Amino acid sequence: MTAASPFGLSKWRYGLVCLLLMGLAGLLIGRLVMLQLTDSGSGAVFLREQGALRTIRTAEIPVYRGLIEDRNGTPLAVSSPVVSLWANPKLLKDSLRLGELADLLSIDPNALKEKLAFYGDKQFMYLARHQTPEFARKILQGQFPGVKGEREYRRYYPAGEVTAQVLGLTNVDGRGIAGVEMAFEDWLRGVPGKKRFIKDLHGEMVRDFGVIDEPRPGKTLTLSLDLRLQYVQHRELQRAMKETGAVAGSAVTLDAWTGEVLAISNYPVFNPNARSTLDYGSARNRAVTDVYEPGSTVKTLTLVAALESGQFSLDTLIDTAPGRIRVGSKVLHDPRNYGEMTLSRVIEKSSQVGVTKLAQAVGHEAILDVLHRFGLGADTGTGFPGERAGVLPNHAHWSDIEKVTLAFGYGLNATPIQLARAYAVFANEGVRRPLTLLKYDSDNTLRGDRVVTAEIARDVLTVLGRVTKPGGTATLAQVRGFSVGGKTGTVHKVGEGGYLDDQYVALFVGIAPINEPRYVTAILVDQPLGDHYGGGLAAAPVYSRITEEVLRIRNARPERSDTGALLADAGVAQ
Repeated sequence: MTAASPFGLSKWRYGLVCLLLMGLAGLLIGRLVMLQLTDSGSGAVFLREQGALRTIRTAEIPVYRGLIEDRNGTPLAVSSPVVSLWANPKLLKDSLRLGELADLLSIDPNALKEKLAFYGDKQFMYLARHQTPEFARKILQGQFPGVKGEREYRRYYPAGEVTAQVLGLTNVDGRGIAGVEMAFEDWLRGVPGKKRFIKDLHGEMVRDFGVIDEPRPGKTLTLSLDLRLQYVQHRELQRAMKETGAVAGSAVTLDAWTGEVLAISNYPVFNPNARSTLDYGSARNRAVTDVYEPGSTVKTLTLVAALESGQFSLDTLIDTAPGRIRVGSKVLHDPRNYGEMTLSRVIEKSSQVGVTKLAQAVGHEAILDVLHRFGLGADTGTGFPGERAGVLPNHAHWSDIEKVTLAFGYGLNATPIQLARAYAVFANEGVRRPLTLLKYDSDNTLRGDRVVTAEIARDVLTVLGRVTKPGGTATLAQVRGFSVGGKTGTVHKVGEGGYLDDQYVALFVGIAPINEPRYVTAILVDQPLGDHYGGGLAAAPVYSRITEEVLRIRNARPERSDTGALLADAGVAQ
């Protein structure tokens, strides 16, 4: 009879069961040793990965955005350290201290409860973005469950509304969404770093493994703008708006020799540091994004076409009697009968009749060619977001009146900065340069295209200088101690039914100093009220005040007679 085990099994079966159990235990112990104590096998890798997923985190190291400075190194846009407060809704929603937290955050307790309920079982939500470190410290010292702080950077603009429309804006996450901030986003934005750490069950960091990717801050951007000129333009444009009652305005100042934009100002304005009251309608850079009919400022370019035709010189006589002329069904008038005038005098007096006869003599194709060459209908090269190129007419069939109105600035549109660039050709001896918002590097070769001969450019400058002298249409553009030149423009605004009889746009584009032309400033006053609505009355005085400061700040040398008296004071014609 075979011996039995205590469990009623034969000995050999009992031994077999024990052997199997011990083998399984050995396999289990071996597997545990392999997983826990050795690096071999996929299981060890799996356990480490799973453990890391539950304990090891990668955090982003915030990085500051590049500094924007003016041509003299004055900061225009900086990144200030701030703290964004966030919470784990799962830990915070049942807290008995929600009312206390809501009071500190200055929000309604019920609104906070609703927000926490909306996020439900999520582990992250923002309580308040971009708070000062002092304010955030008060919240964090309260040790509310699940409430943490995250260091970030917020964009700050020291000059406020003075530079707002050209610099633009960044969004809450620090990305450029308008203006220079958007145009140079790739240059200004930094690359955040990364670090790894171990967190505990409550999300607290218990061990820091250090930085795995170093942060790379954004690069400094040096603009061509001169903040001193920005303040001057801003002040004088604000003054002009009050004096004229206009609804909007723009001013642009260029260095014609380099193509640098020295200042751009607009009205209405906005404060980029007060986002809660931001009016996006006031945020656009009107000098670059808004188009207008340029009116009589285009007569200067018609003069170029006349001189290029070979039919005219500055002394050619043109009969404007009896002060009106019929073109098709339209009758065009001068303010009075000027009679016979030289070509130069036609531009000085801005005679509609005289310019009409010029247009009929040279043809609209020649005038349109000049407009194209001087950059109208094309962007200026600044790369500013939203820049408008304007529109030049391209009719399949031109009526007689369309051929004529082109010569004095109707039927096309342009931005103030385009007009300034066109006049910069005269200050640059007939060479058109692309404009830039960046400071000119003297190591770089200046680019440009010759669009008119230097001789014709000098002739036009002579005429523009006479426009601001007694007898011209822009005597209020004069600058004490300097001879300046320019051209006025007064345009009827367009409504639903056509041109409006009582709403105007006043313009003036000027060059200074006329004997060594370099600085070009365009002024636009939109819808001035009262009787002083023309370019010579509403826009020319603004040009005068701005240009006086431009020449002073840029160290231009005043003109003097042999006896030392200022030519402007002595009334000497240039």
